[in-house]
Amino acid sequence: MFTSEKGIVEEWLSEFKTLPEASLPNYATNLKDKNSLVSSLYKVIQEPQSELLEPVCHQLFEFYRSGEKQLLQFTLQFLPELIWCYLAIVVSRNVHSSGCIEALLLGVYNLEIVDKHGHSKVLSFTIPSLSKPSVYHEPSSIGSMALTESALSQHGLSKVVYSGPHPQREMLTAQNRFEVLTFLLLCYNAALTYMPSVSLQSLCQICSRICVSGYPRQHVRKYKGISSRIPVSSGFMVQMLTGIYFAFYNGEWDLAQKALDDIIYRAQLELYPEPLLVANAIKASLPHGAMKSNKEGTRCIQVEITPTSSRISRNAVTSMSIRGHRWKRHEEINGEKLLQCL
Repeated sequence: MFTSEKGIVEEWLSEFKTLPEASLPNYATNLKDKNSLVSSLYKVIQEPQSELLEPVCHQLFEFYRSGEKQLLQFTLQFLPELIWCYLAIVVSRNVHSSGCIEALLLGVYNLEIVDKHGHSKVLSFTIPSLSKPSVYHEPSSIGSMALTESALSQHGLSKVVYSGPHPQREMLTAQNRFEVLTFLLLCYNAALTYMPSVSLQSLCQICSRICVSGYPRQHVRKYKGISSRIPVSSGFMVQMLTGIYFAFYNGEWDLAQKALDDIIYRAQLELYPEPLLVANAIKASLPHGAMKSNKEGTRCIQVEITPTSSRISRNAVTSMSIRGHRWKRHEEINGEKLLQCL
């Protein structure tokens, strides 16, 4: 780490300590534009033996619990790198170096599992019904399945998935490690739209490294450093895929493609059905040919939506049109009978 970078971090540490509370929103707004600071903080996190690591982790936690949304997001952007550094230290059995990183991860976890009143959160998600249109599909294009889904939705059989309540943790162990890390990645994914490109790059890179470390593919990828296998859970890999899918369409196509291939590689070795299902679904949905990277903005998922308004206006059958058709036909029949009589 260069002296100039160390000076930037030290200035940042001292600046926040003397900051008046009234200036916090202004400070938080300007912080996201300090690219040199973000780059220097990444280098501190990547050096477990750095003397600055402990005060940096402490200040990132202060940001997170400050209640200021932009300061919270500033801390969240480093979450993938923090998770990677923690796992790398754990597998190298150098547990004394992971203390401050573990404390930061636990602090964020314990803050996120409760609401502002201190009650345990229960997150819920309703699985969308195929009978209702969305930007991705129209029920009419699915055929008979739409009728089945529609019948189920009328009986209130929509499926709701719950997450929580989660227990508070005082330390990370082999038993609860991936329960905590999976939840932290869930929190990161909830804020993906606010994450800068450097954070998405970090996410893709650490996903690749976690999946191939200790396996023959590590030599293909030419990753240096640890060569031990890092245990992963099925749920953790699914959360990695959520972030990678977002990265595909937000300027990180090449890194996301590499990470997706490495996750499929690891999921096949572990025989994990959930990440294999999600990863292959993502792979099948990708457009043919790589999209050009766009660092300035985001990429959209292109879908075809069948026009409905013009079709309905021309072909819609209403009670008025039926009545008019009936009277028109009745007049034609009466006219034919009159001609026969003449």
